[in-house]
Amino acid sequence: EVQLQASGGGLVQAGGSLRLSCAASGDTFDDYAIGWFRQAPGKWREAVACFSSNDRSTFYTDSAKGRFTISSDYAKNTVYLQMNNLNSEDTAIYYCAAAPYRGLGCLPNRVNARRDFTSWGQGTLVTVSS
Repeated sequence: EVQLQASGGGLVQAGGSLRLSCAASGDTFDDYAIGWFRQAPGKWREAVACFSSNDRSTFYTDSAKGRFTISSDYAKNTVYLQMNNLNSEDTAIYYCAAAPYRGLGCLPNRVNARRDFTSWGQGTLVTVSS
């Protein structure tokens, strides 16, 4: 089973950028859909973005579209989340998680339901100051 480690969080001013990394070990990420999720204080965990190398499918939540980009580096077995034009609403703990591909990739209902994402990395905190 794949193990994931998220990193790259920090404190950034509104309008700034951060790049989060999700490093995979124990397996290659190309057999999985890799999702990014976040949980803000007092709120439910929500899906942010997803990438599946098998079918090249991607998913972005509405608030992430046009600002966030998910990408991958096969040599480093790492998936990235580039976040631009950050605002205070993006403040949260960000997690990456893996779901076995199973021909489903990053279908929106699958990503939003989260239950197929069984391997989770530890969170990385993103704080956006206004």
